[in-house]
Amino acid sequence: MPVPAAVPAAVSAAATTSAATAATSAATAPPPAFAARAASVEGSPVREILALTERPGIISLAGGLPAPELFDTEGLRAAYDAAFAVSARRALQYSTTEGAPELREAVAARATGRGLPTGPDDVLITSGSQQALTLITATLIEPGDVVLVENPTYLAALQCFRLAGARVVAVPCDAEGILPDALADVVVRERPKLLYTVPTFQNPTGRTLPAARRAAVARTAARLGLWLVEDDPYGELRYEGSDVPWLAAHPGAEDRTALLGSFSKVMAPGLRLGWLRAPAALRRAAVVAKQAADLHTSTVDQLAAAHYLAAVDLDAHIATVRTAYRARRDALQSALSRSLPADCAWSLPAGGMFLWARLPAGHDAADLLRTAVAHGVAFVPGAPFYATAPDPRTLRLNFTTHTPAEITEGVGRLRAALAEYGGLGGVGGVSAGGRP
Repeated sequence: MPVPAAVPAAVSAAATTSAATAATSAATAPPPAFAARAASVEGSPVREILALTERPGIISLAGGLPAPELFDTEGLRAAYDAAFAVSARRALQYSTTEGAPELREAVAARATGRGLPTGPDDVLITSGSQQALTLITATLIEPGDVVLVENPTYLAALQCFRLAGARVVAVPCDAEGILPDALADVVVRERPKLLYTVPTFQNPTGRTLPAARRAAVARTAARLGLWLVEDDPYGELRYEGSDVPWLAAHPGAEDRTALLGSFSKVMAPGLRLGWLRAPAALRRAAVVAKQAADLHTSTVDQLAAAHYLAAVDLDAHIATVRTAYRARRDALQSALSRSLPADCAWSLPAGGMFLWARLPAGHDAADLLRTAVAHGVAFVPGAPFYATAPDPRTLRLNFTTHTPAEITEGVGRLRAALAEYGGLGGVGGVSAGGRP
């Protein structure tokens, strides 16, 4: 019987590896699919545009970024030094979910000073007000529940509600915001869980809901059984006129309003500090949700913020910021009046960070953006902010990040982009003082 020829070692090893790979492949199944909600909710176009505008030379009127040169860097550095000097061990240790007592006391005192009696136990400190919204959503919303929103509304709120599986329904609005009678009709028809609103210097439109309408919304919520989520990141950035009481301060809203606040616009967004004021039962449920999310907000950041509020006159700092932002808002308004076509319209908000504009008929802001970026300027197209029936002609312009001179240059670039895009007739559009 012939002796088989020897198999070279390399060939033998390769055959063994190939067989093992085949066996492994045959035994391997792909991992399960993502949750349907993760696949159905798109990323934020604002975040994507911000990434696009990182390249040098772009004047971005897109993001909602505070002016970094207005940060009180010396005061905040001293506050962090104080947090470590008083008790470095505490600053670096785990903390309670509800938040540092001294920061909760400071938040409560500021809310009380703005006309809403609040105690420290009414407050939950959160990792930005966006987390407060996420916690309220996790606490209240089941898949299929109806959530009411303004139209258009804050884009990240739409993402949050849709990720929770909610059915988002728009409430009819006009230049001043929610129409109370229409709200009542929608509540009766849709039986929603909650109404989400940014009633003061709304993102993206800049409009403010008048006090009489706020009172009517509170009465509707009490009469028909509705949670109210009042988001107020911009309320302290008023440039003219008188403050309007929070929705939460109106009769009928006391036992059903979650008020969300933030230090991002008046102190610094990098702190990632926000707060939630809510009725006791809702707040306790939100605490449990936060325990599951991140245990607690950063201890050292909370203590630094508390030291800052104790040592610095925050209202005086806010007054400085208001003065700068008012000049920037006015610069944007003036530049638009000189540069945009006569059949454009835009809002002139009394505060906040954004101006809302509408292009002439037949224009699409998303198409214009591509041309604008090529000219060195960026904005956010308005369509993604709509829960339903988006208006492709709309766009949001931020005026807080850049100086008046830079804003003027940016609008000049926008004019050049419009000319190339084909939408530049006579100039001198309409400032509507509200929603365009």
